[in-house]
Formats: sequence, structure tokens, C-alpha cells
Amino acid sequence: MSKTAFIFPGQGAQYPGMAKDFYDTFSVCRQVFELASQAGGLDVAELCFTENDRLNITEYTQIAMLAAEIAMWKAVEEKGFQADVAAGLSLGEYGALALSGAMSLEDIFATVRKRGIFMQEAVPVGGAMTAVLGLDAVVIEEICKNTPGQVSVANYNCPGQIVITGEEEAVSLASEKLTEAGAKRLVPLKVSGPFHSPMLREAARKLGQQLASVEVYDIGVPYLSNVTADYVKDKSQIKELLEKQVASPVKWQQSVERMINDGVDTFVEIGPGKTLSGFMRKISRNVRVLNIEKIEDLEKLSC
Repeated sequence: MSKTAFIFPGQGAQYPGMAKDFYDTFSVCRQVFELASQAGGLDVAELCFTENDRLNITEYTQIAMLAAEIAMWKAVEEKGFQADVAAGLSLGEYGALALSGAMSLEDIFATVRKRGIFMQEAVPVGGAMTAVLGLDAVVIEEICKNTPGQVSVANYNCPGQIVITGEEEAVSLASEKLTEAGAKRLVPLKVSGPFHSPMLREAARKLGQQLASVEVYDIGVPYLSNVTADYVKDKSQIKELLEKQVASPVKWQQSVERMINDGVDTFVEIGPGKTLSGFMRKISRNVRVLNIEKIEDLEKLSC
């Protein structure tokens, strides 16, 4: 039986004007932005739709990206399209969480606003991330393990693309070893810190405290955790997994492979850019991949 997954991208795909056509067209999308503004204590529409320096600063990026993604998803839903399963990369996991119905949108926006602040505050001086292209995961893991200092895998994006994270010196040293081991290319990422590294444990701890008072509900639409690359089986797991996610590797390729093994044959990326669609083509060419970024993209839907 055919299954459809809605998937949500993470930080880095943001740009001024994202989701504005949805905002201008659908009242349900405007309501999402109003809710995000109330929960986050700032004007999220202004943040998303105008040229500004804040959009690329983590503490602002996260709530802006999520508001855009959830607004787009609400438009998709209003058109009558539903998902059988959901997943998101890093920040995008909160889009999947919203779709699952396991937490209110108010609480999700308030949590993500705090998550961005905690991650920004916890960023140590001298952190770095680098994408490693064309090298096997086992080799990368082994080199990171044997490199002095803090360096580890941040993202398993797709075959041939893994991101490492950690102390700048350790990432640089590991990069030299990875080049010697046959990596086709290494691309230093323009990020403000070593995300998904144990160096962000303090941010994870604070997020856990923030989540302590948040109410969770039964999971409606199944969704996958970045930490386990598996379905979140019970609502009692949600808070712990979200806390761990901040300082743990994102198992995106494994999550997609899990969904495909479970019968998902259509993936709909909802949000700015086409990052996940690009990853999908490298993970499997036997599935249908669509992306929803502009109003006209809604015409693609027939799932």
C-alpha cells in the first residue's frame, strides 16, 4: 500500500520572503504567524518577510523557519492532503512533531524560540562544522574517534555527504586526515557553532528544563526522531529525545531508509529550499519526491 511522508528541512535554508505568498493567500497561514509571534514574543512575519540580519542568527532563525514550514503545511492540509508519517531534519523535527499532534503549536513555537536562544548562548568560541563528501561513514567515524580534541559526526545526510562538528582545531585536523583517506571534497559550513556536538550539552540541559512543564499528547500521525532514526513509539519518549537531539548526531539518511522500508514511496518536502529533495535523490531513486515552497507548488500534489 502506498504511503506518503511529509518532511521538513532544518536551519540553513532560510531566506527573506519565505512563505510570504502563503501568508498573503491563506488565512490559516496568517494565523500560524500570529501564533508564532505571540508564543515567541517577537514579530515573526516581519522577521521572515523583510531584509534583516537577524534571520541568519540562530536564536531568530529557528522560530522563523518553523513558522514558514508550519504555515506551508497548514496550506497543504487545507487543500485536503494528509501524511501517513512525518520527519524533519534537526529543527525540522519540530514540524513533524506539530503534524503528529503530540504538542500544541503554542508550546512548539515557545519551545523552539527558547531552543534557538539556548543554542546561541551555549555556542563555545572556536566551534566549527565541515561537510565531508565522498567518504564512507565508517571511515569518517573512525578518524573522528582517533583525532585529538572534540570532533564527531553531526549529520548523516545522505550517501556521500556527512557533516562533522566540534572544536575548530579538531575539525581542521580531522579534515586533513579525511582528505588523506580519500574524501572527494571538504566544505566548511558557515554556521555560528558546533551544532549536534556534545559541546552543546548545556543547551540540551536547558531545553530539557523548558520542556518539563510542556504538556504532551498521544501521537496521532507517526513521526521519527533524529536521535534514533525510528518512530517515536510513545509520548513519554518525546521530551527526552528532543533534549538529546541538540547534542546528538542527526540520523537523516537512516530515518529516510526506515520510512522506505516501511512502505513510504512518496516524500513531500515542505519548507524553504530543496535541501531534503536533493538528499532524497542520493538516498533512493525509487521514490517520488515533491517539494512545497511556493503557492504554485500546491498544484504538484496528488498524494
